[in-house]
Amino acid sequence: MITPVTPLSPRATGRGVARVTLSFSLLVVAYFVLPLDWLADVPAIVTLPLALAVFALLLLYQVRAIIAAPYPGMQALEALGVLAPLFLLIFSATYYVMGQKDPSSLSEDLSRLDALYFTLTTFATVGFGDVTAVTPQSRVVVSIQMFLDLIVLGAGIKVILGAVRRGRERERPSTEELDD
Repeated sequence: MITPVTPLSPRATGRGVARVTLSFSLLVVAYFVLPLDWLADVPAIVTLPLALAVFALLLLYQVRAIIAAPYPGMQALEALGVLAPLFLLIFSATYYVMGQKDPSSLSEDLSRLDALYFTLTTFATVGFGDVTAVTPQSRVVVSIQMFLDLIVLGAGIKVILGAVRRGRERERPSTEELDD
């Protein structure tokens, strides 16, 4: 006999939605407000892997939190509410800084909003063509984003859903416990 998943209370749902909204808002505000000019002196080949390593560590932390959470599904939604914008903002910041350091790296000068737009069109595989990578370095970064987009969409979501499944299995008694 399988024990049904305990439904979320409206209060727990509201808290989860509030945490996702707050996390998303803080990340976006930080992206638009924090100074990024100091990063222009550090090559993207250094900053991007470091930022992606932080992302990977946060992903691992979130997977463990999902497994241990009383409501793994809600924790997974909260994790996605942090991880997805963080991933996109890492690339947006990279494109913005690249454009500030070398305006010829992209087909036009990018504001932070333009960099976010370019990141989102690349992530969504729309690629309108209004902004394009011009230099070999910028093409490498865009290629890395496209490759990681596929990994994040495929493997990342599979890992998070697997963590939800493991967390829900943890809630249920084993068949041996049911036989006792």
